[in-house]
Amino acid sequence: MKRRHFINTSVLSGLGLTLGACRREERVLAENELRGTFSLDGNRISIHTKAEVKETRIFHITDTHLALDDHRGEPFMAFSQRMAAAYTVNTHFQTGENITTKESFTETLSLAKNEGADLIALTGDIFSFPSKAAVEWAFDMLVKTGIPFVYIAGNHDWHYEGMKGSSEALREEWTEKNLKPMYQGNHPLYSSYDINGIRIVCIDNSTYEILPEQLEFFRKQLDTGLPLLLLMHIPLHVAGRTLGFGCGHPQWGSESDRGFEIERREKWREGGHTETTMNFRDEVFNCTNLLCVLSGHIHRPSVDVEGGVPQVVTAYNATGAYSDIKILSL
Repeated sequence: MKRRHFINTSVLSGLGLTLGACRREERVLAENELRGTFSLDGNRISIHTKAEVKETRIFHITDTHLALDDHRGEPFMAFSQRMAAAYTVNTHFQTGENITTKESFTETLSLAKNEGADLIALTGDIFSFPSKAAVEWAFDMLVKTGIPFVYIAGNHDWHYEGMKGSSEALREEWTEKNLKPMYQGNHPLYSSYDINGIRIVCIDNSTYEILPEQLEFFRKQLDTGLPLLLLMHIPLHVAGRTLGFGCGHPQWGSESDRGFEIERREKWREGGHTETTMNFRDEVFNCTNLLCVLSGHIHRPSVDVEGGVPQVVTAYNATGAYSDIKILSL
Protein backbone atom coordinates (compact mmCIF):
# COMPACT_ATOMS: atom_id res chain seq x y z
CA MET A 1 0.00 0.00 0.00
CA LYS A 2 1.41 3.43 -0.93
CA ARG A 3 1.95 5.84 1.92
CA ARG A 4 -0.17 8.58 0.34
CA HIS A 5 -3.22 6.35 0.88
CA PHE A 6 -2.58 6.34 4.63
CA ILE A 7 -4.23 9.55 5.75
CA ASN A 8 -3.29 11.28 9.00
CA THR A 9 -6.43 12.75 10.53
CA SER A 10 -4.89 14.11 13.73
CA VAL A 11 -5.46 17.65 12.42
CA LEU A 12 -9.14 17.13 13.17
CA SER A 13 -8.49 16.99 16.89
CA GLY A 14 -9.54 20.43 18.11
CA LEU A 15 -10.78 20.93 21.62
CA GLY A 16 -14.17 22.20 22.76
CA LEU A 17 -15.81 19.04 21.48
CA THR A 18 -19.27 17.64 21.98
CA LEU A 19 -19.93 14.52 24.03
CA GLY A 20 -18.90 11.23 22.43
CA ALA A 21 -21.20 8.74 20.75
CA CYS A 22 -21.28 6.33 23.65
CA ARG A 23 -22.46 9.05 26.03
CA ARG A 24 -25.68 9.78 24.16
CA GLU A 25 -28.35 7.27 24.96
CA GLU A 26 -30.30 8.02 21.80
CA ARG A 27 -27.28 6.96 19.70
CA VAL A 28 -26.61 3.67 21.46
CA LEU A 29 -28.91 1.70 19.21
CA ALA A 30 -28.52 -1.74 17.66
CA GLU A 31 -28.64 -0.22 14.19
CA ASN A 32 -25.50 1.79 14.98
CA GLU A 33 -23.56 -1.24 16.20
CA LEU A 34 -20.59 -1.65 13.86
CA ARG A 35 -19.06 -4.69 15.52
CA GLY A 36 -19.68 -8.01 13.85
CA THR A 37 -17.71 -11.08 14.88
CA PHE A 38 -14.36 -11.51 16.61
CA SER A 39 -12.23 -14.66 16.49
CA LEU A 40 -8.82 -15.61 17.83
CA ASP A 41 -6.60 -18.50 16.75
CA GLY A 42 -3.20 -18.39 18.41
CA ASN A 43 -1.77 -15.01 17.48
CA ARG A 44 -4.11 -14.55 14.50
CA ILE A 45 -7.19 -12.39 14.95
CA SER A 46 -10.14 -11.81 12.62
CA ILE A 47 -12.45 -8.86 13.18
CA HIS A 48 -15.59 -8.47 11.11
CA THR A 49 -17.46 -5.19 10.99
CA LYS A 50 -20.87 -4.18 9.66
CA ALA A 51 -19.22 -1.11 8.13
CA GLU A 52 -18.04 -1.09 4.53
CA VAL A 53 -14.26 -1.39 4.73
CA LYS A 54 -11.51 -2.77 2.56
CA GLU A 55 -9.88 -5.89 3.99
CA THR A 56 -6.98 -4.68 6.11
CA ARG A 57 -4.11 -6.60 7.68
CA ILE A 58 -2.33 -5.20 10.73
CA PHE A 59 0.74 -6.49 12.54
CA HIS A 60 0.58 -5.53 16.20
CA ILE A 61 3.98 -5.25 17.93
CA THR A 62 4.46 -4.32 21.56
CA ASP A 63 7.12 -4.58 24.30
CA THR A 64 10.21 -5.37 22.24
CA HIS A 65 12.41 -3.71 24.89
CA LEU A 66 15.26 -2.75 22.60
CA ALA A 67 18.27 -1.58 24.63
CA LEU A 68 20.66 -0.58 21.86
CA ASP A 69 22.92 2.27 22.94
CA ASP A 70 26.09 4.13 21.98
CA HIS A 71 28.33 6.94 23.25
CA ARG A 72 25.36 9.33 23.35
CA GLY A 73 23.84 7.23 26.10
CA GLU A 74 26.95 7.19 28.31
CA PRO A 75 25.86 10.20 30.43
CA PHE A 76 22.67 8.32 31.34
CA MET A 77 24.09 4.88 32.14
CA ALA A 78 23.34 5.29 35.85
CA PHE A 79 19.67 5.50 34.85
CA SER A 80 19.63 2.81 32.12
CA GLN A 81 21.74 0.08 33.76
CA ARG A 82 18.93 -2.18 35.04
CA MET A 83 16.86 -2.14 31.88
CA ALA A 84 19.94 -2.41 29.65
CA ALA A 85 20.66 -5.77 31.28
CA ALA A 86 17.06 -7.00 30.92
CA TYR A 87 15.78 -9.04 27.95
CA THR A 88 19.26 -9.57 26.52
CA VAL A 89 18.38 -13.15 25.48
CA ASN A 90 14.82 -14.48 25.33
CA THR A 91 13.01 -17.69 24.40
CA HIS A 92 11.22 -17.47 21.07
CA PHE A 93 7.45 -17.75 21.53
CA GLN A 94 7.14 -20.41 18.79
CA THR A 95 10.49 -22.17 18.29
CA GLY A 96 11.74 -22.15 21.88
CA GLU A 97 15.17 -21.05 20.65
CA ASN A 98 17.17 -18.17 22.09
CA ILE A 99 16.57 -14.83 20.43
CA THR A 100 17.68 -11.25 21.08
CA THR A 101 15.34 -8.26 21.01
CA LYS A 102 17.05 -6.94 17.89
CA GLU A 103 16.50 -10.28 16.15
CA SER A 104 12.88 -10.38 17.33
CA PHE A 105 12.08 -6.95 15.92
CA THR A 106 13.85 -7.66 12.64
CA GLU A 107 12.09 -11.01 12.24
CA THR A 108 8.64 -9.55 12.92
CA LEU A 109 9.12 -6.70 10.45
CA SER A 110 10.23 -9.20 7.80
CA LEU A 111 7.11 -11.26 8.42
CA ALA A 112 4.91 -8.17 8.14
CA LYS A 113 6.48 -7.31 4.80
CA ASN A 114 6.35 -10.85 3.44
CA GLU A 115 2.72 -11.25 4.49
CA GLY A 116 1.68 -7.97 2.87
CA ALA A 117 0.63 -6.11 6.00
CA ASP A 118 -1.14 -2.80 5.44
CA LEU A 119 -0.07 -1.33 8.78
CA ILE A 120 2.35 -1.93 11.64
CA ALA A 121 0.88 -0.91 15.01
CA LEU A 122 3.39 -0.30 17.80
CA THR A 123 1.94 0.05 21.30
CA GLY A 124 4.86 0.96 23.48
CA ASP A 125 7.90 -0.32 25.34
CA ILE A 126 9.54 -0.84 21.99
CA PHE A 127 12.51 0.61 23.89
CA SER A 128 13.68 -0.23 27.41
CA PHE A 129 14.79 3.38 27.90
CA PRO A 130 14.90 6.42 25.59
CA SER A 131 18.16 5.63 23.79
CA LYS A 132 18.73 7.76 20.71
CA ALA A 133 20.63 4.89 19.09
CA ALA A 134 17.73 2.47 19.60
CA VAL A 135 15.18 4.94 18.26
CA GLU A 136 17.24 5.65 15.17
CA TRP A 137 17.76 1.95 14.46
CA ALA A 138 14.10 1.01 14.94
CA PHE A 139 12.84 3.96 12.89
CA ASP A 140 15.20 3.07 10.03
CA MET A 141 14.07 -0.57 10.11
CA LEU A 142 10.42 0.46 10.03
CA VAL A 143 10.88 2.84 7.12
CA LYS A 144 12.74 0.15 5.14
CA THR A 145 9.68 -2.13 5.25
CA GLY A 146 7.72 0.36 3.14
CA ILE A 147 4.71 -0.30 5.40
CA PRO A 148 2.99 2.62 7.18
CA PHE A 149 3.35 2.45 10.94
CA VAL A 150 1.88 4.12 14.00
CA TYR A 151 3.49 4.37 17.43
CA ILE A 152 2.34 5.18 20.94
CA ALA A 153 4.70 5.17 23.93
CA GLY A 154 4.93 2.77 26.85
CA ASN A 155 6.10 3.53 30.36
CA HIS A 156 9.68 2.38 29.64
CA ASP A 157 10.12 4.21 26.34
CA TRP A 158 10.62 7.59 28.00
CA HIS A 159 11.83 6.46 31.45
CA TYR A 160 15.42 6.70 32.63
CA GLU A 161 15.10 5.03 36.03
CA GLY A 162 16.01 7.23 38.97
CA MET A 163 16.02 10.45 36.97
CA LYS A 164 14.35 13.27 38.87
CA GLY A 165 11.04 14.60 37.66
CA SER A 166 7.40 13.62 37.44
CA SER A 167 6.25 10.99 34.97
CA GLU A 168 4.48 13.67 32.93
CA ALA A 169 7.55 15.90 32.81
CA LEU A 170 9.93 13.07 31.92
CA ARG A 171 7.60 11.79 29.22
CA GLU A 172 7.47 15.26 27.68
CA GLU A 173 11.24 15.76 27.94
CA TRP A 174 12.34 12.48 26.38
CA THR A 175 9.61 12.48 23.76
CA GLU A 176 11.00 15.77 22.50
CA LYS A 177 14.68 14.82 22.86
CA ASN A 178 14.76 11.25 21.53
CA LEU A 179 11.40 9.64 20.74
CA LYS A 180 10.10 12.34 18.42
CA PRO A 181 10.94 10.61 15.09
CA MET A 182 8.63 7.70 15.97
CA TYR A 183 5.58 10.00 15.85
CA GLN A 184 6.31 11.15 12.29
CA GLY A 185 5.13 14.68 12.99
CA ASN A 186 1.95 13.69 14.84
CA HIS A 187 0.87 14.54 18.37
CA PRO A 188 2.59 12.13 20.79
CA LEU A 189 -0.30 11.89 23.27
CA TYR A 190 -3.18 11.37 20.84
CA SER A 191 -3.54 10.94 17.09
CA SER A 192 -5.72 9.23 14.52
CA TYR A 193 -5.22 7.80 11.05
CA ASP A 194 -7.54 6.53 8.33
CA ILE A 195 -6.78 3.36 6.43
CA ASN A 196 -9.20 1.49 4.17
CA GLY A 197 -12.28 2.95 5.87
CA ILE A 198 -10.99 2.19 9.40
CA ARG A 199 -9.86 4.86 11.85
CA ILE A 200 -6.82 3.99 13.98
CA VAL A 201 -6.87 5.92 17.27
CA CYS A 202 -3.72 6.20 19.42
CA ILE A 203 -3.96 7.30 23.05
CA ASP A 204 -0.89 7.46 25.32
CA ASN A 205 -1.77 6.11 28.78
CA SER A 206 1.83 5.27 29.71
CA THR A 207 1.54 7.25 32.97
CA TYR A 208 -1.55 5.16 33.87
CA GLU A 209 -3.72 8.23 33.38
CA ILE A 210 -5.82 9.88 30.68
CA LEU A 211 -5.67 13.65 30.30
CA PRO A 212 -8.82 15.74 29.65
CA GLU A 213 -7.63 16.66 26.14
CA GLN A 214 -7.13 12.96 25.36
CA LEU A 215 -10.68 12.15 26.45
CA GLU A 216 -12.05 14.96 24.32
CA PHE A 217 -10.00 13.76 21.36
CA PHE A 218 -11.34 10.23 21.80
CA ARG A 219 -14.92 11.54 21.89
CA LYS A 220 -14.23 13.39 18.65
CA GLN A 221 -13.23 10.12 16.98
CA LEU A 222 -16.39 8.41 18.24
CA ASP A 223 -18.52 11.15 16.75
CA THR A 224 -17.25 10.35 13.25
CA GLY A 225 -19.26 7.11 13.28
CA LEU A 226 -16.33 5.33 11.61
CA PRO A 227 -15.22 1.87 12.75
CA LEU A 228 -12.42 2.49 15.23
CA LEU A 229 -9.40 0.54 16.45
CA LEU A 230 -7.95 1.89 19.72
CA LEU A 231 -4.22 1.54 20.46
CA MET A 232 -2.78 2.06 23.97
CA HIS A 233 0.16 0.64 25.88
CA ILE A 234 -1.58 -0.29 29.13
CA PRO A 235 -4.79 -2.32 28.87
CA LEU A 236 -7.89 -1.06 30.62
CA HIS A 237 -9.02 -2.76 33.79
CA VAL A 238 -11.87 -5.23 33.44
CA ALA A 239 -13.75 -7.15 36.13
CA GLY A 240 -12.02 -10.37 37.14
CA ARG A 241 -8.50 -9.09 36.48
CA THR A 242 -5.96 -8.38 39.19
CA LEU A 243 -5.32 -4.96 40.68
CA GLY A 244 -2.15 -4.53 38.67
CA PHE A 245 -3.54 -5.72 35.34
CA GLY A 246 -4.51 -2.45 33.73
CA CYS A 247 -5.44 1.19 33.84
CA GLY A 248 -8.63 2.28 35.58
CA HIS A 249 -8.98 -0.06 38.57
CA PRO A 250 -11.20 1.70 41.16
CA GLN A 251 -8.95 0.59 44.03
CA TRP A 252 -5.62 1.57 42.49
CA GLY A 253 -3.53 4.01 44.50
CA SER A 254 -0.36 4.61 46.49
CA GLU A 255 -0.89 1.63 48.79
CA SER A 256 -1.07 -0.79 45.87
CA ASP A 257 1.96 0.62 44.04
CA ARG A 258 4.70 -1.91 44.78
CA GLY A 259 6.90 -1.27 41.75
CA PHE A 260 8.05 2.29 42.34
CA GLU A 261 11.22 1.34 44.26
CA ILE A 262 12.66 -1.12 41.74
CA GLU A 263 11.71 1.17 38.84
CA ARG A 264 13.11 4.18 40.74
CA ARG A 265 10.20 6.47 39.98
CA GLU A 266 7.74 8.57 41.93
CA LYS A 267 5.23 6.63 44.00
CA TRP A 268 1.65 6.66 42.84
CA ARG A 269 -0.27 9.44 44.57
CA GLU A 270 -3.02 8.88 47.11
CA GLY A 271 -6.57 9.06 45.85
CA GLY A 272 -6.20 6.73 42.87
CA HIS A 273 -7.11 7.52 39.29
CA THR A 274 -8.53 10.81 38.14
CA GLU A 275 -12.19 11.11 37.23
CA THR A 276 -11.12 11.66 33.63
CA THR A 277 -9.31 8.31 33.52
CA MET A 278 -12.29 6.47 34.98
CA ASN A 279 -14.68 8.19 32.56
CA PHE A 280 -12.46 7.23 29.64
CA ARG A 281 -12.44 3.59 30.72
CA ASP A 282 -16.22 3.54 31.00
CA GLU A 283 -16.74 5.24 27.65
CA VAL A 284 -14.40 2.88 25.80
CA PHE A 285 -16.50 -0.10 26.87
CA ASN A 286 -19.81 1.54 26.02
CA CYS A 287 -19.32 2.48 22.38
CA THR A 288 -20.92 1.04 19.29
CA ASN A 289 -18.26 1.85 16.67
CA LEU A 290 -15.16 0.63 18.53
CA LEU A 291 -14.06 -2.67 17.00
CA CYS A 292 -11.21 -3.58 19.34
CA VAL A 293 -8.64 -2.29 21.84
CA LEU A 294 -5.01 -3.33 21.24
CA SER A 295 -2.46 -3.05 24.04
CA GLY A 296 0.60 -4.62 25.67
CA HIS A 297 2.46 -3.89 28.90
CA ILE A 298 1.73 -7.12 30.82
CA HIS A 299 3.89 -9.28 28.48
CA ARG A 300 1.44 -12.15 28.23
CA PRO A 301 -1.44 -12.56 25.77
CA SER A 302 -4.99 -12.07 26.95
CA VAL A 303 -8.47 -11.29 25.64
CA ASP A 304 -11.33 -9.68 27.54
CA VAL A 305 -14.72 -8.49 26.35
CA GLU A 306 -16.70 -5.80 28.11
CA GLY A 307 -19.76 -4.09 26.69
CA GLY A 308 -19.22 -6.08 23.52
CA VAL A 309 -15.77 -4.49 23.01
CA PRO A 310 -12.86 -6.98 22.77
CA GLN A 311 -9.58 -5.95 24.35
CA VAL A 312 -6.51 -7.84 23.14
CA VAL A 313 -3.14 -7.83 24.87
CA THR A 314 -0.38 -9.10 22.60
CA ALA A 315 2.54 -11.02 24.11
CA TYR A 316 5.87 -9.20 24.28
CA ASN A 317 7.84 -8.92 21.08
CA ALA A 318 11.10 -9.50 22.96
CA THR A 319 10.24 -13.17 22.39
CA GLY A 320 9.30 -12.57 18.75
CA ALA A 321 5.58 -12.50 19.54
CA TYR A 322 3.11 -10.36 17.61
CA SER A 323 -0.55 -10.37 16.61
CA ASP A 324 -1.59 -10.77 12.98
CA ILE A 325 -4.96 -9.01 12.63
CA LYS A 326 -7.41 -8.97 9.74
CA ILE A 327 -10.30 -6.52 9.64
CA LEU A 328 -12.99 -7.01 7.01
CA SER A 329 -16.64 -6.38 6.33
CA LEU A 330 -19.30 -8.99 7.07
